Amino acid sequence: MDRASAGNRRSRPCLPSHKAPHVGNSPAHCLHHAKLIIIGSGPAGYTAAIYAARAMLEPVLISGFEPGGQLMVTADVENYPGFAAPVQGTWLMEQMKAQAENVGTRMVADHIVEVELNRHPFRLRGDGGAVYTCDTLVIATGAKAKWLGHPSETKFKGYGVSACATCDGFFYRGKPVVVVGGGNTAVEEALYLSHIATKVTIVHRRDSFRAERILQDRLLKRPNIELIFDHAVDEILGTSDPLSVTHVRLKNVKTGALQDVETHGVFVAIGHEPASGLFKASLRSSRMATLRRRRFRPPPACPASSRPATSPTISTVRP
Repeated sequence: MDRASAGNRRSRPCLPSHKAPHVGNSPAHCLHHAKLIIIGSGPAGYTAAIYAARAMLEPVLISGFEPGGQLMVTADVENYPGFAAPVQGTWLMEQMKAQAENVGTRMVADHIVEVELNRHPFRLRGDGGAVYTCDTLVIATGAKAKWLGHPSETKFKGYGVSACATCDGFFYRGKPVVVVGGGNTAVEEALYLSHIATKVTIVHRRDSFRAERILQDRLLKRPNIELIFDHAVDEILGTSDPLSVTHVRLKNVKTGALQDVETHGVFVAIGHEPASGLFKASLRSSRMATLRRRRFRPPPACPASSRPATSPTISTVRP
């Protein structure tokens, strides 16, 4: 072995571990390089990992704070091909993860907090200090729940205000609850809660639902679900000691009239927004905040000899 080869072997970057962003006793800031890194561990991230692994690209998937994505808090999934009966969201995501690992994907439990996409290779930093570089980056960070934005919502968040019926519905067994929204998410939340709560009131600012017709039909058959159209939440009311919700004040969007509805829980289901904030400074996005794919362009000052032989790619997967 010549001296140059020996030097290269000594400086070879660390490989990522399946359980942590570093291996053995290597420091957390040790550099990890991969041909392809995927950020996000929802269905899009696992699908990208499966195809990349089968293409022999040796992908590394960084899972983030919420491995499995939104399906981890979904009770029944009935619109995924291949299953005659509804399946649990958690089980489905466990199967996707196992399949991705089986074909050769390396899983890293870390959360990316900083990206440098105007250099080659691309550089990422985890919240524990670990640094990752890659030739190709796939962004599959999915989306997060939207909130109403009221100060009272923030006050009672976690104490009567939630964005996940599957997560928190159990705490309202035998109590009245309110669901805010008119799309698939809101109707599905209401249907789930109707088995737990004594009464479910759906509040929607429009005069009709945007949810799929089959879901609307199921909704209308539930005797303990009440619909309030043309209203929006004006304020969430409750006690301070202990902190809990007792009422929600609604405002008629056409007349401005106010009315109070008794409730112990408010479930906000007004949609989701792309979790793309980390990349806004580096990538262009649409008005809906979805990122646009682009190829890396070496800076003008970069010598020809140091330019990459193939242009690295940033790919984005819409939520």
